[in-house]
Amino acid sequence: MNRVRGLRLPGLQGRQPRKRFGQHFLDDQSVIDHLIDSIAPRRDDVMVEIGPGLGALTSPLLERLDHLHVVEIDRDLARGLREAVPPEHLHVHEIDALQFDLAAIGEKIRVVGNLPYNISTPLIFHLLDQAARIDDMHFMLQKEVVERMAADPGSSTYGRLSVMVQHRCQVRWLFDVPPESFNPPPAVDSAIVRLVPRDAADLGDIELARLAQVVTAAFSHRRKTLRNALSGVVDAATLEALGIDPGLRAEMIGYLDWRRIARASTAS
Repeated sequence: MNRVRGLRLPGLQGRQPRKRFGQHFLDDQSVIDHLIDSIAPRRDDVMVEIGPGLGALTSPLLERLDHLHVVEIDRDLARGLREAVPPEHLHVHEIDALQFDLAAIGEKIRVVGNLPYNISTPLIFHLLDQAARIDDMHFMLQKEVVERMAADPGSSTYGRLSVMVQHRCQVRWLFDVPPESFNPPPAVDSAIVRLVPRDAADLGDIELARLAQVVTAAFSHRRKTLRNALSGVVDAATLEALGIDPGLRAEMIGYLDWRRIARASTAS
């Protein structure tokens, strides 16, 4: 049985975070414990941690897992992780997470991480492209990003990110994390979010690129009505035939209706 406890990275104690990698190291034990309990790792889970840093989450994850994959772009941290944990328990992928292909690991993958805030949105979209391989995702993100992901139609934070994430995943905002839980403290509040990819049968025959095109066109002109914002993409008569008021603005339309609009626009 795996008994990796109290992980420490040789030679990296007191290591200063690197601004170019957007590093903010989590060091609040109560937050770590709450997050690990929320993830609830099972010993035989296939799990990937993105951005392990100094191992704040890596160590308690390894206590509960037989094996863990981590994705780390910082060569010094990657080397420290390899020195700290034998490869039969920890596989270190030294690569930019935006370039990482989950196919290298397999299927039914659980993904966790304290994501660098400077690349969090493109990284979320990169993972959504691979969602068919993923069971669930638990991320520490800038609170504003979590607010947008979980936003309901009609709210000021509802937008393109809300629609695209909610189309592909069930979203649950778990809890907030204050800046003082990190070293160095970021200038913003953080939050933990759980994303559970929807079954393929729930997604319907929607071409993701087409949905993204329609949603981007609409939210690029938030103050315009659908009639005007989607001019050239889908006409008002088609919206009316779908039972959608073309006089509404984009932020009033839920992700299920955006699917219908995208399907109709493909056929038009």
